Amino acid sequence: MNIRYQKLHPAALAPQRMSSGAAGYDLFACVEEELCIAPGERMAVPTGIAVSIPASYEAQIRPRSGLALKLGLGVLNSPGTIDSDYRGEIRVILINLGKEAIAITKQMRIAQMVISRVESPVFQSCENLDETERADGGFGSSGH
Repeated sequence: MNIRYQKLHPAALAPQRMSSGAAGYDLFACVEEELCIAPGERMAVPTGIAVSIPASYEAQIRPRSGLALKLGLGVLNSPGTIDSDYRGEIRVILINLGKEAIAITKQMRIAQMVISRVESPVFQSCENLDETERADGGFGSSGH
């Protein structure tokens, strides 16, 4: 599969797979000046790129595990979704869940993008659903 991308800013970097077994492609901040995310604050950070995702696929935007563990930096709507018909700039909604301010610097790896297949089911109205052992048991109903 080929995914086309467009650089919207000269300093933008292409998504990069950092190891041969990596599922995600790192996304880089495309900022002129350092941004500071205070504890509890959220910010949409530009990447300077747009992508053309094939039909029946999505790009999922996820946190980088090292930044999450070390700094408490997460992707607020994780996973974020880039739909196949979106052609605007990818901006990553980051949140600082840590106790210290986090500096977002030029070309910093801020998130990862995973390409996933999407099914398009047809929803059908019915009078009753099939029965299961769990039935309508909600949060925590399975004992954990």
